[in-house]
Amino acid sequence: MAAATLQLRGVRKYFGSVSALEDLRLDAYAGEVHAIVGDNGAGKSTMIKIISGIHRADEGQILVDGDDLANVKSTAEAQGRGIAVVYQDLALVECLDIAHNMALGNLPRKFGVVLDRRRMEREAAQVLKDLNVRVGNVRTPVGLLSGGQRQVVAIARAVRMDRPIVLLDEPTAALGVQETAHVGEIVDGLRASGKAIIIVSHDLDFVFSHADRVTVLRLGRTVGTRRVSEATREEVVGMITGALPADHEGEVA
Repeated sequence: MAAATLQLRGVRKYFGSVSALEDLRLDAYAGEVHAIVGDNGAGKSTMIKIISGIHRADEGQILVDGDDLANVKSTAEAQGRGIAVVYQDLALVECLDIAHNMALGNLPRKFGVVLDRRRMEREAAQVLKDLNVRVGNVRTPVGLLSGGQRQVVAIARAVRMDRPIVLLDEPTAALGVQETAHVGEIVDGLRASGKAIIIVSHDLDFVFSHADRVTVLRLGRTVGTRRVSEATREEVVGMITGALPADHEGEVA
């Protein structure tokens, strides 16, 4: 197997005297969907924030193509190192239109100064078309969209960044069956394009339908990793609840 695109080794994070992550280990590969599951308080959101540059790890290594991200201090730096993120709260600006939201952080400009609105709208429309997303005119304010439409706009923004690593934090939370299926199609397309996709999810149906591997976190530690094709839901639930023991040092299967 080729080298992992993203590696976490012994990552620890403390907030004062509280330990959020104790010993986090993860390998994510290009062309794979890697699901992260665990109960509330397992450390999933903290992991996303550390990889994306919001928080800094107190110990351990975070490697992208073998390069350590220890000195990354912001989300902009993380993006520059190849990481795109869709947060659970989506981080969309309701008063701005779809095109603006999709270009936030990377607005196209003429002569380096003036906003190139035509290019911004053209690029947004093309990404949405490629993803087979129908959300109306790209000038529609995000505040007028449904929850499912907002979710796909947030994912489309990450796709527009065209980074090799895509992090999705609970992408199907509060979505209906049809909207969840659409998100699944987008995820499958990202895998086919060679991205390394990491999905934090409580939805085991989605995980078993779209992920290649699943890593279980419990109390800030990596319990273990399984290939979805070789695992059962009962096994994964047992790892989440502690009914099954952790793998030796949380090693990857």
